[in-house]
Formats: sequence, structure tokens, C-alpha cells
Amino acid sequence: MVVDALVIGSGFGGLGAALTLAEGGARVVLCESLRYPGGCASTFTRGPWRFEAGATLFSGFDPGQLFDRWISTHRMEVETRVVDPAIELRTQGLTLKLPPDRARLVAQFEALPGAPSDRLRAFFDHQRRVADALWALFDDPSLLPPFDAATLLRHVARAPKYLPVLPWITRSLGAVLDHHGLAHFEPLRVYLDALCQITVQVSADEAEAPFALSAMDYLSRGTRHVHGGIGALAVAMARAVEQLGGDVRMSDAVRSLSRDGDVWVADTRRGTVRAKTVVANVLPQRLAAMLGRDPADVASLARKVEDGWGAVMLYLGVHRDAKLRPEAHHLELVREVGRPFIEGNHAFASISGLDETRGPDGARTVTVSTHVPMKKLLAMDDAAQGRYVAAVQRALDDTLRARAPELSDAIVHRMTASPRTFERFTGRTAGYVGGVPRRVGLANYQGLWPSPVEPGLYLVGDSVFPGQSTLATAVGGHRVATHALAQAGAALRTVA
Repeated sequence: MVVDALVIGSGFGGLGAALTLAEGGARVVLCESLRYPGGCASTFTRGPWRFEAGATLFSGFDPGQLFDRWISTHRMEVETRVVDPAIELRTQGLTLKLPPDRARLVAQFEALPGAPSDRLRAFFDHQRRVADALWALFDDPSLLPPFDAATLLRHVARAPKYLPVLPWITRSLGAVLDHHGLAHFEPLRVYLDALCQITVQVSADEAEAPFALSAMDYLSRGTRHVHGGIGALAVAMARAVEQLGGDVRMSDAVRSLSRDGDVWVADTRRGTVRAKTVVANVLPQRLAAMLGRDPADVASLARKVEDGWGAVMLYLGVHRDAKLRPEAHHLELVREVGRPFIEGNHAFASISGLDETRGPDGARTVTVSTHVPMKKLLAMDDAAQGRYVAAVQRALDDTLRARAPELSDAIVHRMTASPRTFERFTGRTAGYVGGVPRRVGLANYQGLWPSPVEPGLYLVGDSVFPGQSTLATAVGGHRVATHALAQAGAALRTVA
């Protein structure tokens, strides 16, 4: 039998694609190499402990946004909670409790000693106008290419909203700060460098301004904690695919892909799948390995990924009586402001809630991560890699002791992870994280149109447009699936 679509990988790009295809009436097979869905945004179990694979926050849960629509439409049993403050940023001499509300955030900066209030208000007003223009594309993915006549008319009507974006294409967020006379206001610089490192994956001076200015709204655009772990949402989406008739296969890795006339043939651990369309939620390196060749577009994208990051992790258990906020929360910790926010000098920690069952005797779990440059790591031999990762983990411990002693003093369980172990936990080739860093340049706007790598073969995920974040990958999967359905002539239908 030939199915309509094979989706490879159940990260949120693959889940979004599979669910959209199934909603459109396509016969879908979803193959995942791991025992659980979610990819980099999954919840995994080791012994009695349940950890988030990565330390992060998740957006798209406000009424009408993509995840909220899926949860409502498919009656998913997923509980989400607002986190306030969304992140607590700590460094020497500065603690910022970052709320999920732009007005409160601006007021907090204005209240700092020596704050240039007028310039701050002008900067944040500029940022708001850019973010409002671009976040609409996430709230309503039908605004993304490809465009039909009705969508083009909507964009014409929205044209004035795009004007604040255009002058800053191919310019950095640092240039925006210079423009507003804020380059030397250190609290804002620290906040933006920390925010950019976990969103667009580079410092403020390197970050493509429209992407970075939009990312500044990340905390106020439907950001939530998924109670019990983000894996609960991944499992619910996989079940929704099954309820629509899809075939979801965990622990079924795709080994190779080949073309037989108009049909794609996938050799999987459990057998062969023949499909008219393939959507691959994998890194370009992995897709090239499946194909046994390196198409030019895939090779180009792989080089961009290779210029990015891996993660060194600490997976911690802390006792229930630790002096921590009872609800799930997030800490962003910087040891020294004058050094790059990588390699343990910068740490992001996601801490489970006291009312979540994550460890024995009511213990809580903490996922701590820091970026490491993959080119640097992979240039080392195995022994040097081991020494380097151990040094980064010691730096993480130092940062925790200096900036979050209440957490460091409460540790009862400790598991370390390198990019190699992150690859095992997530299926992520070589342990790369974060997709393509959004450094200044027009290359950030390539791939606006969902086009196949080869006829009937698409890539989705954080390495392709629209890029980073769980919401962005899900939007990308949804958009590619909608395009594939249109190309195949399949009729979309409304799910009751």
C-alpha cells in the first residue's frame, strides 16, 4: 500500500506536519526512532526521574494561537500555566524578574538607577511595532507563503505595519541599541545578550534585528509551562494523529530513503513504507545520510547548522524542601558579564513545580543547559572532548553556586550530559541544538516559500524557516503540510 505521507521524526515540526496532514484527510505514517515523541522538546525518564530534555519555555498557548487551537480542537488533556515571573535573570549586582507582560518589563527597566527613561520607552515602542508585525505570522500561519490572492490582499492591507521592519533587515540588534542611544546601558545589554543566546542563538551584536526584536516578545506571546512536562503536549499531539487515522510508530527509525518512480520508499526498522510525500523533521545532515547523497540545498543548510551550537547539560534532582518557588519556574544565570554567554558562564535552568511528579519522595527536577560551539568541540579528539565537556560542566556548577545557591545546595541527584548524550536522548544528529543561528544577513530570509528538497520531499524543523522555538517548528510543519496537501490536491476538512 502507498500512503499519502510519511513523516520522519516526531519533534514538534513533525508533529505539526503529521497533525495538519491528518486533519486534511491524508493517510499518514509517522516514524520516530525514540520511544517517546517531542525530539529536543521532550520529557524523558531515567530511573525514577522525569526530566525535560532541554531547559526552555514554550509559547503559542494564548487563545487562538496554534497550540491552543490544536488543544481545543482535539480536546487534548494538556494543562498549561502562566509563569510569572517568566524568567529570573541573575548576574553580579543585577537581578531582573522578567514578567510575561511588556509594560511591566519596561517599567522595571525604567526603575533601575540611572535609567534613561525616554530612550528606553522609544526603544521598546520601536520593538513593539516590529514584534506586532512579525508575530502575526505565528498567530496566523496562513499569512506565511505561499500566498493566494486573498492572502496577498491581507498583506497589502497590513503594509503599514511592515514599515518599521524594513530599515533593519541585515542590521543587528546592537545597531538598534546604538540608534536609540542605549548601547552603554548595561542592564539592557545583559538582558538582550542573555535573551538572544537562548532564542536566536547569538549575542545582540550578532543578531539579525527583526528576528531579535520579535524574540524580545517571546515571554509575552502565549508563553506557558506545560504541567508534567512538554512531553505531555507531544504525546497528546501524537494521539490526535492516531485518532484521525494516522499510524504513529515509536522506536521505528528510518534507515534510508529512495525513489521508485513517483513514490518514496523508506526502509525502517520495522519494514518498508511507501509514500507519495515525505516530510522529514530531521537535521539536513541526517536527511543526506538517509538519501545516501547530498543534494545542494541540503548541503548548504547543513553547513549553516554546523556553524551553530551543542548543549552541555546538567540533569539535577533537588529535594522537595529546597528553598525554591513552589511553582515551575526558570532561572537564567550569568557568572561574568564581560565574558561570552556560553561554555558554562551562562546557564538556563528549568525547574519543575512542587506539585508535579518528577522524582522519588516528591523531589523536583532541574534541567540546566549551556551552549558550546560545535566547530570547536568536533575539532577535538575524543580525549580532548571529554576534558572540554568536563571543564564546561565544572563551570556550570560554579555558576549555579554563585548565582543560585538555593538550588545548588539542594541537589540530591546529578546526571551530566554532553552533545553526544543529548543526541541519544533526542535523536538529534551529533547533538546540535537551536538550528541555524540568526546572525546578521539576508540568508535569514531564504526559504520563505515551502519548497521540496526533491519532488515530494520536504524538510521541517528548527534548521529551516521560520526557525527556532517549539512554536516556530510547529508553525513550519503546519505550513509545509498545508502546502503539500494543496500540491497533492487533497481537500482540507474541519475536524469536529
